[in-house]
Amino acid sequence: MIRPRRSVLYMPGSNARALEKARSLPADAVILDLEDAVAPDAKDLARRQVVEAVSAGGFGDREVVVRVNALAGPWGEDDLAAVAPVGPDAILVPKVDEAEGVFEVARRLGRLGAPAHTQIWVMIETPRAVLDPYAIAAAKDEDLGRRLASFVMGTNDLAKETRARLVPGRAPMLGWLANSVAGARAFGLDIVDGVYNALDDAAGLEAECAQGRDLGMDGKTLIHPNQIEAANRVFAPGEAEVAAARAIVAAFEAPENRAKGAIAIGGRMVERLHADIAARTVALAEAIAARTAG
Repeated sequence: MIRPRRSVLYMPGSNARALEKARSLPADAVILDLEDAVAPDAKDLARRQVVEAVSAGGFGDREVVVRVNALAGPWGEDDLAAVAPVGPDAILVPKVDEAEGVFEVARRLGRLGAPAHTQIWVMIETPRAVLDPYAIAAAKDEDLGRRLASFVMGTNDLAKETRARLVPGRAPMLGWLANSVAGARAFGLDIVDGVYNALDDAAGLEAECAQGRDLGMDGKTLIHPNQIEAANRVFAPGEAEVAAARAIVAAFEAPENRAKGAIAIGGRMVERLHADIAARTVALAEAIAARTAG
């Protein structure tokens, strides 16, 4: 089943008002953040508030993800111990750069009694991670790594760690982004693009959403509710794209074409692999429509 992840909004766990607002925003997913968005002296408060928010529910069909602090730091262990039992849809783990990082979180989730539906998402934000995202994604093939479901690009941390500049068009990072998409897809994972920092630059946000979409990303992480509309629109297939996809699916389902590997549609040669792409486009459009209707 396809689950839209066009817009994934960070909300600081220390801000009770923001946590309440997250229940009504049109984002596909919300990340209740215990890490970067929370000051050191507010970590305990944020942890309590996030646990209460997840336990109370009321988020509808939005995915609820909790980003914990790094397990090697002073807060990560307590974060995981508090959050795992209340069963968010996923726990987002920072600074993962090898499969063992996934396995260690999975072991702890098992010991802490996390429900089976709680997935693991990992931040791809270190030089080691972008050099070999395949090695991280490969955890999915192991029984212990079966919870792994998505990569989330941490482009701000990547800039810090590599000294690459955050410039329009992201030329310094394009290789890393594309490499991460390939690593995720090799094991059937989703991948969500990094944040866009300029809150007053609507054109820049839209351009970066389009770039992420064209690279193969499923959606974009966001830092303000005013960014949701652009992400939802850009990462959703347009009406013409959906209509064309439906036509391809229907053509290959016609009795005379079911055994063919390629057919001509509208003067263009279309292969069966295009039918697979078209079927996913239709499924995504239907999932988005169902979410909107709900």
